[in-house]
Amino acid sequence: MRSARALLLAEWTKIRSVRSTVWTLITAFVVTVLTSTVIAAVYNNQFDSLSAKQKADFDPTNLGFIGVQLGQLVLVVFAVLVVCSEYTTRTVRYSLMAVPRRGAFLAAKLTVATALVLVTSMATAFTTFGIAQSIFGARGASLGDPGVARAVVGAGLYMTLITLLAMGLSAVLRSPMLSLGVLMPFFFLVSPILTTVPRIRTAARFLPDQAGGLVTHVRTSGWPFGPWAGLAILCGWTAALVLAGYLTLRRRDA
Repeated sequence: MRSARALLLAEWTKIRSVRSTVWTLITAFVVTVLTSTVIAAVYNNQFDSLSAKQKADFDPTNLGFIGVQLGQLVLVVFAVLVVCSEYTTRTVRYSLMAVPRRGAFLAAKLTVATALVLVTSMATAFTTFGIAQSIFGARGASLGDPGVARAVVGAGLYMTLITLLAMGLSAVLRSPMLSLGVLMPFFFLVSPILTTVPRIRTAARFLPDQAGGLVTHVRTSGWPFGPWAGLAILCGWTAALVLAGYLTLRRRDA
């Protein structure tokens, strides 16, 4: 018990002592909230000029979480910093000398980082929801509406799982440049583009961000699975990459 507590405390100290990781979490909050606020304000001002179909499809809850798409990119940076910083500075060798059980070392790092991201993501989700719905006014949604509470909590869980997924891949690649070079284009370009290709659109919906992001929608018709199933798919992707990261750490020299 004491050794586990010492490991967690050591990882907490590492994250807290690096200013860039702390500021990255703050930036993720600010970017998500500001982006969602601006989009909500623009959409609300243009609502009367929308077509009848666009008004019928209006989902104030999901629209209020548009900023999550940018906020998750900042959290990806956080994930890469947490995992790869010790490889960049070569201090990981000393960490593994102090903690020979590599599984425990990785578990402690991911646990502390995930806990911090979960708190940040939940605060971000509820703040973003509150501001966006206040902008929409009478058109907005409330937490008591069907599916809304699930979408808000789901937004926080989604951002947390995406970060954990990114940490898993970073543990495999061990390079900040390589990790960002894979993750950023995937979330920002590759995944969104694949969903627009008719022949592979259905398959693309099973990608981690597409499937997991469904949980932030209240209206989910037309999808081959539901919101929680989508989040479960994201959990599967995340578990696979974390396992790959563990196997890489166990089998390869630091």
